[in-house]
Amino acid sequence: MIDGHAPIEMFEEIDSTMLEARRRVERGELDPVWLIARRQSAGRGRRGRAWTSGDGNLLATYLFATTSAPAEIALLGFAAGIAIAETIESMGGAGRVGLKWPNDVMIDGAKAGGILIDSGALSGGAVWVALAFGVNLAAAPAQLDQPTSSLRMVWPPDAATPSPVEFFESLRVRLEAWAARLTTEGFGPLRQAWLARAHGLGQEARVTQGDREIEGRIAGLSPRGELELDTACGRRLIAAGDVFFSNAA
Repeated sequence: MIDGHAPIEMFEEIDSTMLEARRRVERGELDPVWLIARRQSAGRGRRGRAWTSGDGNLLATYLFATTSAPAEIALLGFAAGIAIAETIESMGGAGRVGLKWPNDVMIDGAKAGGILIDSGALSGGAVWVALAFGVNLAAAPAQLDQPTSSLRMVWPPDAATPSPVEFFESLRVRLEAWAARLTTEGFGPLRQAWLARAHGLGQEARVTQGDREIEGRIAGLSPRGELELDTACGRRLIAAGDVFFSNAA
């Protein structure tokens, strides 16, 4: 699903790479493309939350069309998480990266990146997909509902912060490889790689779904990408929701 030959388009400033992807869909421009911004003024995360980011951070959306099943498309979010984690680890962050279900990348327990997938139907049974992610390289927003961090905040003072382009080039290779494995080998290898970095595994948590809350202990990740939550009434499989821990992480 990730085209290794897809071109890259850079924007000095834009409202949102995700919004730009939607505009292209509306114009019928469906060739695979990477949209990367140095700054964006109207970024958003899950459930419409604002995602603010300034100079030096990575802001990217990959737009493409596919006939893949929705369930397989959804698993791309886990592939993106692993690719981001491996890239951070390769640059000196080994042992410090965690992945919080469903779409957060953590450094030392604080959010340093987020992933979002948007999609819509096309004629002939195909769908358009926009896989978006932001990674805090140079700075971290402070107005979120959880602690945030960036590579610059945790790197040694004498260590250079990777540029967005440098980070993306390393990440892209890993994402393409994981997406290919997802197609040929299924979710199993990706699931194991994700579980090896699972943030909060074994901890008590609260999952919110709108006005509804479910409490339990994080038990794992199902073969379909659902959160496994052990509750007082038994194990629950959570397909969508937001996870909160007692320490607000």
